[in-house]
Amino acid sequence: MRTKSEVMGDLKQMLRDVFAAKSAGESYARLARAHGYVDGYMRALLEMGVISRDELLEIVGAERERESGPAIRSLEDVDGATRAA
Repeated sequence: MRTKSEVMGDLKQMLRDVFAAKSAGESYARLARAHGYVDGYMRALLEMGVISRDELLEIVGAERERESGPAIRSLEDVDGATRAA
């Protein structure tokens, strides 16, 4: 059985590939297929208890930021605005 760090490394690489393909302007069909693979992999990791939802969100956010730069605003700002509304 693979270790958690190996599985997380695979997930990071899959996310990098998807975000790079999106930035490169790959076709919709290719992007949709890649997203499907990554989504299924993440769901399996969650259902097997290999990774928590918070860990998953952290990994996806870090890889997205790595490819696209920092977010315009933080999640704390968004959560605060929703609570105030």
